[in-house]
Amino acid sequence: MDSVRHLIEIALKEDIGPGDITTENLIAPDLEGSGVILAKEPLVIAGLDVARQVFEHLDPEVIFKSDYKDGDAVVAGDMVAHVEGKLRALLMGERTALNFLQRLSGIAGHVRSYVDEVGKTKVRLVDTRKTTPGWRILEKYAVRIGGAHNHRMGLYDGILIKDNHIAVCGGVKKAVERMQKHRSHLLKIEVEVSELYQVKEALGAGADVIMLDNMNIAQIREAVGIVDGRAMVEVSGGITKSGLKQLADTGVDIISVGALTHAARSVDLSMQIKSFQT
Repeated sequence: MDSVRHLIEIALKEDIGPGDITTENLIAPDLEGSGVILAKEPLVIAGLDVARQVFEHLDPEVIFKSDYKDGDAVVAGDMVAHVEGKLRALLMGERTALNFLQRLSGIAGHVRSYVDEVGKTKVRLVDTRKTTPGWRILEKYAVRIGGAHNHRMGLYDGILIKDNHIAVCGGVKKAVERMQKHRSHLLKIEVEVSELYQVKEALGAGADVIMLDNMNIAQIREAVGIVDGRAMVEVSGGITKSGLKQLADTGVDIISVGALTHAARSVDLSMQIKSFQT
């Protein structure tokens, strides 16, 4: 929550700066009113609590209500939330609150479409570190709201030996063996491979998870056969929504998709002031 509050503070400072010239010259400090946030297209809502915190940061007495919860489907024209309090706070917080809602809801709905494509298989659909700088905790939250799962949060909470690590260490076996000496017993070792011989190397060295990078369907099926349940198998690279079901049918355990976050667009929401005291 501290990270989210910090993001809100940065966003408000970026937008308001030393003061809202328009609002502060047109709206009296004690003037109160209410507004509604409306969906202008079908969407999966995410970020309601963040939007609430935006307004509360500007006026702790603001009342933010919604009949929805994050993860709910919303149709175009629906009232997503009702907000009331000091009009200055509502107007100054409007764009920042909407920016959070539009981005997070966009990711949630985008992810939901991928999850629906996979269907009721046992495959776990996960995100990557391809997130907006500073927004990772929120964007990965939106991924969960959309129905998928998170891969590691950052470089600090999961071991993933990638191609450049392997090149520097002199091969898959050497990299895994070196990592075995330093890892906690609580952490799994994942290795990224792009060739079938590397699958055998990673397996022989004791890797817990083997990521198949940019392999075709035939190679993936063969790799799954080589592993034969002795490690988890993840696929990544060049994955499209239309190809998810075919990938799931190969027997892999995890499909990681950077597009869950980096290819999602913001959805369209607006806020309208509905009443005010004169």
